[in-house]
Amino acid sequence: MLMRVIFPAIVLLAALNPLVFPQWDAFLTIVFAKALPVIGIILLLQAGQVSFGHAMFFAIGAYTAGFVGRWMGGGGELFLLLLAALAASVVAGLFVGIFVVRYRYIFFAMLNLAFSMVLFSLLEKFIHITGGSDGLRISRPTLLGQEMSRANYEFGIYYVSLALLALAIFGAWRLMDSPVGHAMKAIKSNETRVEYLGISPRRTLLVVYVASAALAGVGGALVGVFQGIATPDYAYWTRSGEFVFVAILGGAGQVLGALAGSFSFEFIRVTAAAYLGDTWQLTLGLMLLGIILFAPAGIVGSLVNVGNRWRGRRTREKPSPLGEAKEAVR
Repeated sequence: MLMRVIFPAIVLLAALNPLVFPQWDAFLTIVFAKALPVIGIILLLQAGQVSFGHAMFFAIGAYTAGFVGRWMGGGGELFLLLLAALAASVVAGLFVGIFVVRYRYIFFAMLNLAFSMVLFSLLEKFIHITGGSDGLRISRPTLLGQEMSRANYEFGIYYVSLALLALAIFGAWRLMDSPVGHAMKAIKSNETRVEYLGISPRRTLLVVYVASAALAGVGGALVGVFQGIATPDYAYWTRSGEFVFVAILGGAGQVLGALAGSFSFEFIRVTAAAYLGDTWQLTLGLMLLGIILFAPAGIVGSLVNVGNRWRGRRTREKPSPLGEAKEAVR
């Protein structure tokens, strides 16, 4: 029901938003883009693995969009930049994944973190290529060959981000219900038994890892072309921690948790930064503690659990046809 009813309703409401509340477009575009790498984190969590280095693919996507746009001249074409970012993140995910899928749990997490910090250092040191800590400026690309004003460009990229997020959520949902998805859950439960079944845990994890890297790369490219800049901070470990935070916040067991968590995270950060100054980190920290202690399934997971309990109570309270027949005989 969650994906068949609620998901289409969310997509429809998001599609109508620019016509009703256009002031939310920029905020929601960032939410949609940052939800993509979170979907990748949720996929990895199905196997019990967490990555503290997915910011490297986020940065690779953003810098690839910047370099390809500069090479094409005039900022390039948006869809070509996204394809280039996708290809670069897939190649990088395959290269890093071959090493990291050999390890599990804390070793898996720390190896990803190490690769990410290596990339962060390279982006800062190669000033003449990457712009160093100032970052790489990304010119506004064309959209389907059309040069647009800033307002029209933001309007167009909003729908591009929404479409990509909808495809990613649907694809991840189907993947989690596929043989690969079930194998990921089996790896979390008992990896040895998975090997006895003739399934390679490393190969399965590598497929999902590359998919998660691709999602992070496209998300980074969207943020980069929208904000007009890519900085080394995109690859910093705090960015990776942010993705993990959002996955836990939204619900690591539900694909829609990526969207719910990303929206909640960005809304709290923007609101707290506006009204509470530099204490927005404290607000987010307290919220994460509350989620872990009182709603470990996350926002979406907790709502699903409440709905299941309510339906179960209604089923128990509803008299069965056999019971009604017995009452009639009496």
